[in-house]
Amino acid sequence: MAESPVHLLRLHARHAPFNARGLAAHATALADAAGIRPTNASARAAPSARAVRFYVASGLLDRPEGTGTSATYNYRHLLQLLAIKIRQREGQTLDAIKKEMREVTGDALERRVATSLAPALMTNGAGVAPKAEEGPASWRRIGVADGIELHVRDDSPAAREDALLAMREAVRAALGRGELR
Repeated sequence: MAESPVHLLRLHARHAPFNARGLAAHATALADAAGIRPTNASARAAPSARAVRFYVASGLLDRPEGTGTSATYNYRHLLQLLAIKIRQREGQTLDAIKKEMREVTGDALERRVATSLAPALMTNGAGVAPKAEEGPASWRRIGVADGIELHVRDDSPAAREDALLAMREAVRAALGRGELR
């Protein structure tokens, strides 16, 4: 028997907590797998960390735990961000979405998002949903410098090659070690 889209969506909760960039990347992976593209020309298909912060400031997303670079976002934030992108795909303005978000309960939000993403969730097209059965996680190790490695779980949206290279270079830049390239 096939699992329900709600159950499959809930499996993404294990990726939380997110920072703004991680939340945006995870939502982007799911939206891309489901083929979500906004019909509103001013809306972008892929949310960015900047968009996440804008949505929080605009009242579309709940406030995160913490502030600044230590702000963390949870599964509800993921649902809210996906709901925003789904409604933009349907041609809704941010003002209309904001009104809807105030009135929708957590369960209804989760069902709405799961229903919209069902084809991608059922086929695991996003490449980020963990398997229902818990097994040992598979990790990628990315060498940054002598004694420094990044570890990224293979089922993470950050496991894409371009994302791994960007993370490696960002850590190197933060270390101030351009010669490590």
